[in-house]
Amino acid sequence: MISAYITTQDGLIPVDSWEDGCWIKVVNPTEKEISLLVEKFGVWIEFFTDPLDVDERARFEVDEGNILILIRSPRREPEEAAIPYITLPIGIILTANVIITVTLTEVDVLDEFLSGWVRNFDTRTRTRFALQICYRTALRFLRYLKDINRMSSQIEMNLHRSTTNDLLLDLFNLHKSLVFFTTSLRSNSLMVEKFSYSSILDMTDEEHDLYEEMVIENKQALEMANIYTSIIMGMTGTFASIINNNVNVVMKLLTSITILISLPTLIASIYGMNVTLPLQDDPFAFLFIMFCAVAASAIGLFVLVRWKVL
Repeated sequence: MISAYITTQDGLIPVDSWEDGCWIKVVNPTEKEISLLVEKFGVWIEFFTDPLDVDERARFEVDEGNILILIRSPRREPEEAAIPYITLPIGIILTANVIITVTLTEVDVLDEFLSGWVRNFDTRTRTRFALQICYRTALRFLRYLKDINRMSSQIEMNLHRSTTNDLLLDLFNLHKSLVFFTTSLRSNSLMVEKFSYSSILDMTDEEHDLYEEMVIENKQALEMANIYTSIIMGMTGTFASIINNNVNVVMKLLTSITILISLPTLIASIYGMNVTLPLQDDPFAFLFIMFCAVAASAIGLFVLVRWKVL
């Protein structure tokens, strides 16, 4: 699917033609659409196909004045998905007249520009617009990292009382998301830092300030991802032991209850035998048996408490 937008005095508006200064948004294009774009702008076909590979690493390439900036961006998955967050590549193609973004699916970062969350961007200033996409990507990583930290804290609270593995699996899936984030952020940071000495982007002073902010946000997001990864790895091992301990406590309680129940059952079973027993003809034999059963349970309970079993 291909759609085009341009910034005017009224904000970002869709356009039908690919005019100069517009933003062409390409999502999961067909072969016919890719061929049309290649013919129109004279760009390498790999510039359009590489961002469609979910495992493509962050990098940039230059071909005959056309620039491809490929950056990894976070995406929040639906609630029913096992892994809550993944990362996908965004291809940003800078041509002489337009800027083109290529993605396999809709991504959260580009939706921010379409929904009006991002202010002061102009599709006609292609370099600044590309830097803003990278900057908003770093901010989106930070936002999702805070969400992951909040989710892990909630899981931690519930794990104290858990005796099943469901919450541990949720924690493990969060760890997977953090691994994706860490790998993508490291790749993004290496690619972004190359801008400073590659000179592929002719940045103004204002754009250079935006670039410096982007570098800082990327480093902060990478540090946060590393910290949260270490925390969750430690939590996983710790709470696996806690769950085992909780199960042991439950089993110990059930075993103790079984012992206390078996004592009066043993006494009642003895007097249920078809043999001659003491006091069997006594009218108070039943009360005596009940007293012995209760006394045996009381003694058993005292012993278990004294040995700190209960």
